[in-house]
Amino acid sequence: MNQYLDDLLAGDRFEMSVLANASALIKQMTEDINWVGFYILKEGKLYLGPFQGKVACNVIDVGKGVCGSSAKTGKTIVVPDVTKFPGHIACDEASKSELVVPIFVNDKLYGVLDLDSASLNRFKEKEVRLFEEAAQVVSKHLNK
Repeated sequence: MNQYLDDLLAGDRFEMSVLANASALIKQMTEDINWVGFYILKEGKLYLGPFQGKVACNVIDVGKGVCGSSAKTGKTIVVPDVTKFPGHIACDEASKSELVVPIFVNDKLYGVLDLDSASLNRFKEKEVRLFEEAAQVVSKHLNK
C-alpha cells in the first residue's frame, strides 16, 4: 500500500490534495476501518482535515482524547478498546478501536493520522508499522 501511496502522491503539490488522496486510498485499501483522516495542528489545537467516514469532530484540544494525546506526546497510540481510554472522544459510536499516528514535517508536529474500526483490538503490530510508514510517506509529500 505505501508504495502505491507514494506513487499516487508524487504529482501532488497542494496540501489538501495530498491529505484527501491519502485518506481515500487508505480507506479503500484497508479492511475493517470505519473512519480514516487527518487532524492538522494549528495554534495549539487539532483541526479536522480531509477524511473518509462519518461526520467528525471539528476541533480537538492537544492532550484530549486519543488524537490530542498522540499530538501531545508525539507518539503513536493504539487503543484496542476505546471504552477503556480515559477521555476518549466518540465521534462515531460504532468505533471500538483506534490507531493514531503523529505526522512530522521538518521535525515539527504537523498533525495526526487517525484510524477507527468497529472491531475491538483491530490494530495489530503489523498495521501499526504500516500506518507509521504511511504517515512518513504523507510527510514526505507535505515537505515539498
